Amino acid sequence: MWSAAAIIAGTIIGSGIFRTPASIAETVGSVGGVAAIWIIGGLVTLCLALCLAELATMFPQAGGVYVFLREAFGPTMAFVFGWTFLLINPSNWAAIALIFGEYAGTFASFGENGPRVLATAVIVFVCAANYISVRFAASIQNFATSAKALALAAIALVIFFIGSGSEGALAAPIELSAPSMGAFGVAIIAVLWPYEGVAGACAISGEVRDPGRSMPRALILSVLLVMGLYLLINAAYLYVLPLDAVASSGLVAADAMQAVTGAKGAAVVAACVMLSTFGAVAAASISDPRVFYAMARDGAFFQRIGAVHPRFQTPYIAIVFSGALAIAYLWVRSFEELAAQFVLGLWLFYTLAVVGLIVLRVRRPELARPYRTFAYPLVPVVFVLAAGSLLLN
Repeated sequence: MWSAAAIIAGTIIGSGIFRTPASIAETVGSVGGVAAIWIIGGLVTLCLALCLAELATMFPQAGGVYVFLREAFGPTMAFVFGWTFLLINPSNWAAIALIFGEYAGTFASFGENGPRVLATAVIVFVCAANYISVRFAASIQNFATSAKALALAAIALVIFFIGSGSEGALAAPIELSAPSMGAFGVAIIAVLWPYEGVAGACAISGEVRDPGRSMPRALILSVLLVMGLYLLINAAYLYVLPLDAVASSGLVAADAMQAVTGAKGAAVVAACVMLSTFGAVAAASISDPRVFYAMARDGAFFQRIGAVHPRFQTPYIAIVFSGALAIAYLWVRSFEELAAQFVLGLWLFYTLAVVGLIVLRVRRPELARPYRTFAYPLVPVVFVLAAGSLLLN
């Protein structure tokens, strides 16, 4: 359970928390609005986790959302999701690994292509770890998730204990406002990027011991942990920086630390970003290849991709294929193009997966459900309405 929770939290905590707070502050324009956005984003993600937990315990197989859509709507829907996932998700690895390479430039100069070379090395390393052993990869992930969660908390605590809050946004009376409901909706869409990862991590449920107990606990625990960390670090930013400074900052974590510790703060934040992005790529490299493996087993992809290594018992060809595609994306596209490609369409499929939960309750009530979604049908209905509104907005 702890390894599963570490993989899920590690998948969620990547680069978003270091980039998104500025755009959210700029969009909503109030401290209360910023807090509300991060809380709503966390609650929407928690609703998704609660729904996926039931599906993951019903179908504890490699593949995650691919399997859920296949069981609820048939092979055609699963095929469409699988190929969309195939084209989109390796770009997520590439985008996050590229940020690792860029921040490594804080400590040494690696030349024009240095960030891409380092990003390639990160992808090769995590794929090699997954190729050899899922236990070894999980142990790396346990360390990386623990370290980056502690690093995020440490940055927040340093800012609170050393910084002066006299000029920060929290020194003024807290107001809850936004320019418009449309702006509020756009901000919620933005906050879902740093919360992204819950659905993808369900692909590991087939390799978790006692999934009926472990997966719901891992999903709920990881989302609550991440939500608490995000609220803490955002409060720290607003403690030492005015709201307009947060809104205009491209590197808000570095600016907040620099306001407290001077130039050394930028190096600390760079190290934290490198740790965070490494952990995110490592987590994705565990879960994502299982989708391609499941597709191959169903005949929706080349059969050879579904091979299991005779010695290591890992889906080794799916891992190599995923890593190779990520590296190819890395060398032909910019970060902005990679991020846009990733966000393109997965939330529609997450919404359909939750609709599938309701469909399966009606059509297949006889299926074993070791875990049942809390407050059903309220939680799935709330998620479908929220996700549908976000997509429409």
